[in-house]
Amino acid sequence: MQSLIGTGVALVTPFKKDFSVDTEALTRIVNFQIDNGIDYLVVLGTTAENATLSQEEKELVITTVINANNGRLPLVLGVGGNNTYKVVEELKTRDFSNFVAVLSVSPYYNKPTQEGIYQHFKAVAEASPIPVILYNVPGRTASNMLPSTVLRLANDFKNVVAIKEAAGDIVQAMKLIQGKPEGFLVISGDDMVTLPMVLAGGSGVISVIGEGFPRQFSDMVRLGLERKVDEAYKLHYLLAEAIDMIFEQGNPAGIKEVFKTLGLSENTVRLPLVNVNQDLADRLNKFVKSL
Repeated sequence: MQSLIGTGVALVTPFKKDFSVDTEALTRIVNFQIDNGIDYLVVLGTTAENATLSQEEKELVITTVINANNGRLPLVLGVGGNNTYKVVEELKTRDFSNFVAVLSVSPYYNKPTQEGIYQHFKAVAEASPIPVILYNVPGRTASNMLPSTVLRLANDFKNVVAIKEAAGDIVQAMKLIQGKPEGFLVISGDDMVTLPMVLAGGSGVISVIGEGFPRQFSDMVRLGLERKVDEAYKLHYLLAEAIDMIFEQGNPAGIKEVFKTLGLSENTVRLPLVNVNQDLADRLNKFVKSL
């Protein structure tokens, strides 16, 4: 899965002020990523406010991204949930001809055991017609997918090709990197620890900050993969303040404020999310303009 090495971004779903999906803004955002060095695009992840979209809106987002991308970059589609049967049904019935992989989040809210997580992803792997990227984000799911479970899945199913690891635990990430089978990718899901993970043997990132600053962040990841450590860390520290700020009052409220400053989209989010406050908006605006 060489196409998943480097910098992927989890695309937002831009909304107009009336909360409808803004397809023109989404097209601008896709082109902005492509024009500034991003390696692949992730559609309908958490950052897309997937939970607030109707099925019709999800299809509109997928179609818009496919058309805007026009075959230029690899696409990954988010297909996950806490109802295993529903996830399996989508995997069996959806057309994946435009996608290189699915990104599937560990079941949230139910708080399954490690065996429950394994059995869920066993069903996902057996149903998916394309490669699967596991997604561990315990801050959202309320359960951590342990390295032993990840490595069990990676060894048992050839189409389980990667993990987006977003536990924010560099030690856990290093255990995955150390124990993974050949060819399995450990991808950072946490922007702040992306460079340390890459230098430890990780394969890149699926990023949020990379959407707003695609050139700088993707350059940082490439330099890290090339082991140009000092140059890579210069870019890391250049963006570190912004990484903190975009998550300070929730994702994707922060990155949408960056897009508003860049003139790419409105900063509209759907409830239960709300816009960042004026203080944070001013700080983000100042950072974007200074960069």
